[in-house]
Parts: sequence; C-alpha cells; structure tokens
Amino acid sequence: MKGNFLPITREEMKERGWDQVDFVYVSGDAYVDHPSFGHAIITRLLESRGYRVGIIAQPDWRKPESVQVFGEPRLGFLVSAGNMDSMVNHYSVSKRRRSTDAYTPGGAMGKRPDYAVTVYGNLIRQVYKKTPIILGGIEASLRRLAHYDYWSNKLKRSVLLDSGADIISYGMGEHSIIEIAEALDSGLSIQDITYIPGTVCKVKSLDSVYEPTILPSYEQLKEDKLNYARSFYVQYCNTDPFSGKCLVEPYSDHLYVVQNPPAKPLSQDEMDLVYGLPYMRTYHPSYEKDGGVPAIKEIKFSLISNRGCFGGCSFCALTFHQGRIVQTRSHESLLKEANEMVKDKDFKGYIHDVGGPTANFRAPSCEKQLKYGVCKEKQCLFPKPCKNMKVDHRDYVALLRKLRKIPGVKKVFIRSGIRFDYVMADKDDTFLKELCQYHISGQLKVAPEHISDKVLSYMGKPPHCVYEKFIDKYYKMNEKEGKKQFVVPYLMSSHPGSDMKEAVKLAEYLRDIGYNPQQVQDFYPTPSTMSTVMYYTGVDPRTMEPVYVPKNPHEKAMQRALMQYRKPENYKLVKEALHIAGREDLIGFDKKCLIKPRQIKKEKAAVKKGKRK
Repeated sequence: MKGNFLPITREEMKERGWDQVDFVYVSGDAYVDHPSFGHAIITRLLESRGYRVGIIAQPDWRKPESVQVFGEPRLGFLVSAGNMDSMVNHYSVSKRRRSTDAYTPGGAMGKRPDYAVTVYGNLIRQVYKKTPIILGGIEASLRRLAHYDYWSNKLKRSVLLDSGADIISYGMGEHSIIEIAEALDSGLSIQDITYIPGTVCKVKSLDSVYEPTILPSYEQLKEDKLNYARSFYVQYCNTDPFSGKCLVEPYSDHLYVVQNPPAKPLSQDEMDLVYGLPYMRTYHPSYEKDGGVPAIKEIKFSLISNRGCFGGCSFCALTFHQGRIVQTRSHESLLKEANEMVKDKDFKGYIHDVGGPTANFRAPSCEKQLKYGVCKEKQCLFPKPCKNMKVDHRDYVALLRKLRKIPGVKKVFIRSGIRFDYVMADKDDTFLKELCQYHISGQLKVAPEHISDKVLSYMGKPPHCVYEKFIDKYYKMNEKEGKKQFVVPYLMSSHPGSDMKEAVKLAEYLRDIGYNPQQVQDFYPTPSTMSTVMYYTGVDPRTMEPVYVPKNPHEKAMQRALMQYRKPENYKLVKEALHIAGREDLIGFDKKCLIKPRQIKKEKAAVKKGKRK
C-alpha cells in the first residue's frame, strides 16, 4: 500500500483486507490526491462515509482489461474525464493537437481519449453489462443535455445516452454523489434513482417526473437552431438550486432525459469538511519515475477559498457547472491548510493564490440568494451592479492579513483573477490599497476581454468606461503607495458580436496603450456557454436577436492578427482587415497608423515575379 493513497491496484486493495471495492473511480487525469482535483474530493468524501473506493487513473481505453483492475465494484463505476474537458485538453481553438497534457505524468499527451467520458463509459459497459455507471466532472456536466460540439461541428445528444451510463452527477457533486451511494447501498436499482437534485437520468415515461418543464425534443433541436437557442435559455434560467425546475428533453415517445434541479450549495461547515479530508496533497508516488504530474506545480501552494461566481460572463461555463451562488471556506479552515503548507519541504515562502473562480468574491451577492435563489433573468453585475448587491471586501482583506502573518510566509499572491467592476463598486478602497501593497508582484492581470461596448454586452461584461476608471484608480493607488506596477489585460478576439470594425477598434486601443500581447486568445466555443450558443445559432438566446458571428478561419486569423499588428508576418492579414473595415486611414506613416504602406517598387517587383506581397 502506497502510504495513505487510495488503492490503484488489486494488490493494494487486498493489502487493505478488501475482497471487493464499493466504487471504482475511473479518471482521465493521473491520480493526484489534492482537493484541486475532482476525483480526490469525491473519493475521499465517499471514504469518509465508509465506502471502499479504488481508483483507475487514465486506463488504456483500447483494452477492456484496463477497467477490470478491481473486478466488478459492489455499487458502481464513477467516471470523469478529469479536471478539464478532454477536447479542450487535447485541442487548441484552431483544432490543432496540443503537445502536452499537464494532468498526465511527465506532461505526456495521448493518455486519455477524445470525448473521454463517452469512451470510458462504453468501455466499462462492454465488460460489465449491468453495473451502474455514474458520470461526473466538467465534461459530463456541460454535456448533460443536447449540446453543440465545436470539434465535430454538430449538435450532439446528451452524453448520458452516448456513453452507456445510467446517471450524471452534475456540477459540484458532493451532495448528489452521497445520495446516489446511499440509494444504491440501500438496494435501490439505479433505474429507480430519478429524483436526486444535481443529477440527470433517463426514463421511459414521465409518470414519475414531478412537474416537468418540457424542452424541445432532440429532433426539434436538430431541425431548427432557434429551438436550441430557446431551449438553452430555459436551461440557463434554471441553474439555481432554489428556483430551478425539473427539465425534460424528449428523444422519443419512450426515452426522455431528465435533469433534476441543481443540488443545494455547500454550507461553510460542509466546505470546511470537504477541504479538511485527509488528502496526501500530491501525486501518487508511482508517477515519480516519469517526473511527476505537472499540474500540481500550479496548485500545490494555492488555497481554494470559494466556489461559484455571480460574474455571469457569457463565454464561461461556471453558471452551468458551479452555479452563481458563492460558497466559501472559513478562515480557520484556510489558515489550517496554509500552516500545513508551510511545513512542506518544497515550500519557499510563497502562497501562489487565494481564490477560486473569482478571488474577491467571499459571499453570495445578496442576502436573498440562500433563501430564494438567484434572479432568473437578471445579472448581479451586468449591465451594471444591482442595487441589492452586497459589495464588501472586508472578510477577504481580513483573511489575507491573517495569511500574511503566518510565520514562514513571505508573500501571498492573488492569481485567480479579480472582478474590477466589483472593486469599483466598493466605496471602501482598503482592498485595492492592500492588493497593490502586498498581493501582486509588478503586474496585475485583469480581464476586460474587449473594449467595444457592443461586444462587451454580448460577453456579459461591464462597459469599457468601467475598466478605464479602474485602471486610473489602480495607477493612482500605486503612485500613492510608492509603487510602479502595471496592468496586463486579457483580451479576446472573434467573440460573437465582434465584426471587423470592432476588431480594428481593439487594435487601436492596443496601439494607444502601447501594449503588444505576446499571446492572443481567440474565442473558444466550449459546450454549454451562452457565447457558444450564439456561435452556433447566430442569435443571442437572451433576446433571440441576430448577432454577428466570426466563423471563417481566415476572418478569425485577421482578427487575431489585428491584436498583434506589429508582427511583420501579420502585415498582409492586417492590411486586408483594414480594407474590409473601411479603415485605410490606418495605413500610412502617421503615428496613429497601424501599418505602413509597402514601397511601390517592391510591390511592382513582386507582381512581375508572380508573387503577392
């Protein structure tokens, strides 16, 4: 037995005196027993409830025997693609294969299949015909109903149907997985477990489904993209555990996929319990020979302080996965973890991050959410902060102060990102002051994403003027504190709504601030985001109004090139883009111009040679 890691071999199972495990957890990630990894949380939680769990990490999907390590589990298989969607893990937005996988020993690529949960599910079903299969993790969560798949450019069925699985535990799965385990342990058939919040199941009839909201059928979704846009918006309005309805997606007269309302958010005590389980906090020692698992480097000395996000960015899947209600750990829980960090032989005095989806969210956005849920058709911060929103950084500031005082801690960084509009809504500047004083090192990374208010409205981001006011305030605060620290903006090309004129405006902004981004993020249509639905349907699901969508690879290349117009290799693309936008005024020798005209002699010589310059 490898220390206190959960068993990964039959021999390790036997060493524990077990003749059978209750659950086998199959993961697309390597086994890292750290609470930043979903498989670690779920397996340790089940263990704490007395269940025997074995882990099969990155099985060879070409070999059925790879899922037979422990034999048939008593209660079922738990299947996850890992911390990332397997397709995002494998492919860039241009659909080029990535060369490394941070969640695999040695960073090796190719240790998990494309569409991992579907492949693993079918592999298990090939061997074990009737054993319950429960899907979980982000890949299954975001594919729980019919969804647009960017990589195949198709509308796909619920992953529940294509994987051969019985049920999906979607979102944050702590509540639902325990209920599923207890139901199975009591002798209930997996086919009868149709009622648990935070799950998706399949049924032959709707007789037992309580007050269902019927979505368009899969056939109707395929027939008309607008039906998909309407269906998605209904789903979007039902992601809240307090007000969400039971949704039904028909596939035939005798097959329905049923999404139960989301599970309730974890209380602070429950969050503390989950993050206080006996994790080894590192990768399994069997990976040492390969150089370990690269992903641990980013999170080993970071603290997860919250879950959920009320930011509501259209291109982000958090609404569908973690939900909009912020859940937090107590100061005591976080300080205990930090003190344990300090004892680690590899700790150099730096806590790399204290945060979550959004670092400076430390409470639900308003008082009513834990009783009535979030507003269905209103956002907390967009288009402007809600008057009922509670804006308060005092708890976060107090936490950071305590962490800074821990003996052995040299610096506490904030890297998971802050919402600058939330900072601007706070009348108290203490957080901004201490952020500049203690928690960044030379530069602050923030995400305005674009500068065009038209594009920002589709993104669900605040108007550009809010960002400009924040920048001004940030630099004044740094000056006041005697520091010279900068801002690095994250910007996105080719988001729905961004035509060539808007892309040129972004290039002009980069010119004006003197920023030359080394990397450019093109919009990536991942499953179950508002922006992805815009990309696929050509309408904004919130209004059903048409929205311009850059899809042509050449057009997208031009939008990317505009953000890096200084690169000589981008000259032709930038020139073409400026002609399309009717902005030839930006070709010239004036300081406001993006590119200079090429010399006529060279142009003529190129024509003679039959080449285009």
